[in-house]
Amino acid sequence: MMIILTHMKNFLTMTKFNRRVFVVATGAYFALGQAGFAMTAGHAEQLVMNVVAEINKVIESKKSDAATIRDFEKIFSAYSDVNTMARYALGRDGKKASPSEMKRFTKVFKSYIAKKYGSRFREFIGGKIEVKSSRKVRKFFEVKTNAVLKNQGDFEVIFLVSDRSGNPLFFNVYVEGLNLLLTERSEIGAILDRNKGSMDALIRDLERSA
Repeated sequence: MMIILTHMKNFLTMTKFNRRVFVVATGAYFALGQAGFAMTAGHAEQLVMNVVAEINKVIESKKSDAATIRDFEKIFSAYSDVNTMARYALGRDGKKASPSEMKRFTKVFKSYIAKKYGSRFREFIGGKIEVKSSRKVRKFFEVKTNAVLKNQGDFEVIFLVSDRSGNPLFFNVYVEGLNLLLTERSEIGAILDRNKGSMDALIRDLERSA
């Protein structure tokens, strides 16, 4: 089984299932993509093509492990809608957070998620990613790509792209059917449950991981 898929499945297994997981994924995406200019499939595809080009460039650079992860973190920061992802990850608890708490959480979430998925992207070293197709789904676009890992065959990676922030940015990724944003919501929810809903405790835990 492919390395990245195995890691994702292990991560899902370790994540404590909690009340925040009871969200229909497509409904969540609809909520995330309410605003923005008239984005087209071309805009969405170009965004993903840029992401893929940057990822492939890092893959081919043969830099040290630390430098490779830093480069992937920069890609994530530049091309993903971290604010939307942070709000979604908090779920209903985000509505209870004060503006200052939300600002602090979003800042640490950005570092946490960039490092985490920068490490995931590193699994593509020795392979390549190709954009295959795109389609509109309600208020956002789904862009399908094909990832080929060295000596491990290929598998599908889907980017969901929205212009909610004012520019096309991806707000979720599916790896072989695994919903990464929903996984994050479950993980953040588990940390909050463990800390009895304390935003301060959640932020401290994420700071230690970032």
